[in-house]
Amino acid sequence: MKKIRLLALSVFTLGTTFAQAQENDLGAWYMYFGNNKISKKLNFHNEIQYRNFNAAGDLEQLLVRTGIGYDLTENNNNILLGYGFILSQPYINGEKTENTEHRIFQQYITKQKFGRFNIQHRYRLEERFLEDDFRMRFRYYVGFNIPITNKEMLPKTIYASAYNEIFLHLNSPVFDRNRVYVALGYVINKNMRIEAGYMNQIQENKNRGQIQIGFYNNIPFTKN
Repeated sequence: MKKIRLLALSVFTLGTTFAQAQENDLGAWYMYFGNNKISKKLNFHNEIQYRNFNAAGDLEQLLVRTGIGYDLTENNNNILLGYGFILSQPYINGEKTENTEHRIFQQYITKQKFGRFNIQHRYRLEERFLEDDFRMRFRYYVGFNIPITNKEMLPKTIYASAYNEIFLHLNSPVFDRNRVYVALGYVINKNMRIEAGYMNQIQENKNRGQIQIGFYNNIPFTKN
């Protein structure tokens, strides 16, 4: 519990520092990620993200994503076909509006390890069915998990996390957005961990900061 309190205090201090440096309002994203084995080769991806314009109560976006993946090699080189439902409530001219999006996506994930650095690359193609439009987008994500209190990502380990993700339209304008993220995490056990940090998003030449709290669940649905 002492490590978890230290993690929470560190992330709060980090977020406060970034918030003071930004002219923008600071939002908050609360996230759950499940990646559960359903057979030796297949995995079930399930994800919920509750995104707010503020700390809580002013919904910006609700995102639900799911999919089935296949391991080309054990615990690495995974391909996945998925579906996402996105409810957005943006402000337009000061008035809150609402729209929905259905999204199909295909992705490829590969992992590497160099010393303490656990690296993940994700390549994702999205077909986005909006209420009055259809768009396609490519995303490239590179993320790092670096254990601090142990040499490996073992239970009860505090670790540092960082990622960069760029979003590109397949039509004009090509650039959509870029996200940069830093965080601290805690490994609860071999199948669960928590993470909290700060993400800055650049979109249409505007920066906006987000505090992010995520829970990761890899409990397998099969013993094999």
